[in-house]
This record gives sequence, C-alpha cells and structure tokens, in this order.
Amino acid sequence: MTEPSDVSLDSLHSDNGSGSDRSGASQRDHKLLARQVARYLIQNPDFFAEHMELLETIKLPRQSGKTVSLMTHQTHLLRERNIEMRQRLDQLLHNARENDQLFLHSRQLILALLEANTVAEAGAALYPSFSGDFGVEFTSLILFGPLPNGHSPLGEVRSTPRSAAENAIGSILRNGRTVCGVLRPAEKSYLFGKDADTVASAAVVPLANQLGVLAVGSSDPQHYRSSLGTLFLSYIGEVLERILPRLLTPR
Repeated sequence: MTEPSDVSLDSLHSDNGSGSDRSGASQRDHKLLARQVARYLIQNPDFFAEHMELLETIKLPRQSGKTVSLMTHQTHLLRERNIEMRQRLDQLLHNARENDQLFLHSRQLILALLEANTVAEAGAALYPSFSGDFGVEFTSLILFGPLPNGHSPLGEVRSTPRSAAENAIGSILRNGRTVCGVLRPAEKSYLFGKDADTVASAAVVPLANQLGVLAVGSSDPQHYRSSLGTLFLSYIGEVLERILPRLLTPR
C-alpha cells in the first residue's frame, strides 16, 4: 500500500505565492487593458457614434450608490447645465434692465441739472431724483462759504463756512476721494443735521476746488460699505463741480 505523501510548509508557501502572483498579474493586466481602451477611445472619438447600442450598456456610479446608464447620466448633466445657463441668462437680463434704468434716470437728472438756473433749482432736481429714482434715503449737498454776494437762493442746499467743514469732516476733505462706510457722530451731524441719528452708513464726495461736499446716507450700516462702487456718485459730483460755479455767479 502506498502511503500518502506529506505536504510540506514550503509547498504551501509556494502555492500561496503563486496565487498572489496570479492576482497581481491579473490586476496589472486589467490596468493595462483600461489604459489601452482609454487611449483607443481618445484616438477614435467617433467610436460610440458607430456603436450607439453600447451607450445603453455602460453604467456609471451615483453618489447614492446606485448606477445609471451613460445616457441617463449625460441627460442629467445637460439638464443641470441648462438650468445653470438659464440662471446666468436671467441674471444678465436683470442686470441689463437695471443698467437701462440707471442710464435713463442719470440722463434725466443730468439734463435737469444742466437746465437749472439757480442753486435752488439744481437742488430741487437732485434731491427728488436721488430719493425717487435711485432709492437714496438721505441726501445732503453742502456748499462752502463765503459764497459770492448776490448769489441766488439755495433752497434745500445748505451752506457753511469752510472752517466748519474742516473741523467736522477734515479727514474726508483731505482724502479728496469718495469715502464709504460708517461715519463718526460729528461727521454725520455736520453732513445730515437732524437725520444724523438715523444714518448708519454713508458715501461722501468732496467737490473739487473747495466748492462743497455731496453726501448720501442709509439707515442700513452695510449699505454703503468701503468696497461699494462709487462710480455713479463720483460722476454726479463731477457734474455738480461744473454747473454750481455758474449758478453761484451773480446775474
């Protein structure tokens, strides 16, 4: 009788190693095949156009753990992109309408300022326009005196000595540029008078040649931030710099 042969530990190790080698080789072959397939598809972008039936068999994983067909995945992506593009288009149209309104109101205001024959008429054009057309809560136009003798009435526009302006808003005047943000109590009191306690943020435009200052205010402390664009306000300030000297000249 033939006795069964013993199996050594070396032979077991040898067998396990062979299985591991086969598994590693299989993984390498799989990665190599995947790279070859990817390279082929890159070189032949019309492959699926000639094999449309394959698109229905390709499955992609979703975040939910489920898989969907490539066609369903592509449809979902296109739907998301369509929604995003529609939102962008809506925003562009909204901005365009706002810009149209801004241009229209700016044009009306500038024409009214150019047609003004007195400082009072200029103020009567400026204040309602800022309030009604541009939604400004508080507007203040202050001219620095002494003003020329025989000048026209000022109406809603105020006038103070230059020295009073230096004491109250000297740092703003020396800066020479439009300033936005939260003002100190003395600055608000000088610029907005009885409304000072209600103003939480403001934008201030010093007018050139020590002519005066234009200020707008809001009850919202975040409305006039330091990063807020001031192009429009500075533009109106430049218009005032050109028309006010003519209106202050005695006739």
